[in-house]
Amino acid sequence: MSAGSERGAAAPAGVVPAPRASKVELRLSCRHLLDRDPLTKSDPSVVLLLQSQSQWVQIVAQKKMTRSLLLKFGRNAGKSTITVIAEDISGNNGYVELSFRARKLDDKDLFSKSDPFLELYRVNDDQSEQLVYRTEVVKNNLSPVWEPFKVSLSNLCSCEETRPLKCLVWDYDSRGKHDFIGEFSTTFEEMQKAFGEDQAQWDCVNAKYKQKKRHYKNSGVVILADLKFYRVHSFLDYIMGGCQIHFTVAIDFTASNGDPRNSCSLHYINPFQPNEYLQALVAVGEICQDYDSDKRFSALGFGARIPPKYEVSHDFAINFNPEDDECEGIQGVVEAYQNCLPRVQLYGPTNVAPIISKVARMAAAEEHTGEASQYYILLVLTDGVVTDMADTREAIVRASHLPMSIIIVGVGNADFTDMQTLDGDDGILRSPRGEPALRDIVQFVPFRELKSASPAALAKCVLAEVPRQLVEFYSYKELPPRGGDTHAQGAGWPGVRPASVSSTVGVP
Repeated sequence: MSAGSERGAAAPAGVVPAPRASKVELRLSCRHLLDRDPLTKSDPSVVLLLQSQSQWVQIVAQKKMTRSLLLKFGRNAGKSTITVIAEDISGNNGYVELSFRARKLDDKDLFSKSDPFLELYRVNDDQSEQLVYRTEVVKNNLSPVWEPFKVSLSNLCSCEETRPLKCLVWDYDSRGKHDFIGEFSTTFEEMQKAFGEDQAQWDCVNAKYKQKKRHYKNSGVVILADLKFYRVHSFLDYIMGGCQIHFTVAIDFTASNGDPRNSCSLHYINPFQPNEYLQALVAVGEICQDYDSDKRFSALGFGARIPPKYEVSHDFAINFNPEDDECEGIQGVVEAYQNCLPRVQLYGPTNVAPIISKVARMAAAEEHTGEASQYYILLVLTDGVVTDMADTREAIVRASHLPMSIIIVGVGNADFTDMQTLDGDDGILRSPRGEPALRDIVQFVPFRELKSASPAALAKCVLAEVPRQLVEFYSYKELPPRGGDTHAQGAGWPGVRPASVSSTVGVP
């Protein structure tokens, strides 16, 4: 099991500290439990309750804690103890898929053949052994082929490829008194090398037999039939590899916002207090600009009549330069917005599909490069439910196949219930034709729920899903960060929606 904790770090004045998340795995084991079954052994389970934050910190800080188990009224349950081991697995950077088979195992049964299963253990720093995986039982077979299994590199060897591993083979007994067949020791480093040289097999040795029998060789041979190493890449891996975030803001200029000259308007420019549009724009934009090397942002508007002909447009540049809709930094976007307001006539309807499609065309051109080089974020600021809902759903479904995320911030006090349907958190968004979105790329946030939040908290909430969405896209496309292992071949994670990019490396 695992749990996360966040620790804030001190930061220089004027810099908002970024929270550091640590993922901690807890392992529980018991010894000398009381036997509660008259004919067989107990079938124990553990219920772990979190009493308070202080108690949690105590467990994690100690890394390993052993306590006596108590019965009611505080009496000891014999010699029963429980041990909790905490390990930081934040550095987990891969998964391993292993497939074992065996040949000519010892027969432990009188009237039939052995029913073998394999256990894989890692050896901890204190020389204790931690069970990593137990295979299924193969009935009545001395040359079993076990099903492939996957384990994280952290679970397998604490991300230390030279850490000792131990494999034990047993003959299953329904009463729990399994017969020991044999064992061998290795490391993940040795596994990779041996598999690459087509020599991945080990003698399965029973130490007692080896001592007693003069010509004893082994109790069978265990063979590593397959090994795949899935390297996992994080959001920061892509950013450090040079992936740029291209930020586009789209602002709602429909008449429902109210006359900008009126103090009740959502577009009212108050010299002492920025309006909700500006608050959301600045909070999110200042974070995004740190991931964009040229600090130039596309700034678009929709739902207004624009000069010179004052025709309604749903994807106009707010700097009124259709050849170059980019502004210099967030301050440039703010200035373009303020200069745009007196020059346009707020109108309608609230159509956002044209802008989604416009950004999607840029993302589609980038996708053809075949590299994780540029990811697009579209921030839509609107005061109401979109009018072209069907077209918007269609545009989002198409965009879900591209390196693109959409953040919709609802400003004002409108009923945004229908907007929640665009956010795939409650299910898969589908186009009007029934086509499902490849992945969830929309995050909807009603600004009124975050009005009192700090700019940093607002940005964190609005941008919370973007790192996962970026990694999911490159996982689906099997693209590693630039500058990574160019010889790696992509590999998916069967049965699980991708949460990280996996590249098969280290094996032929």
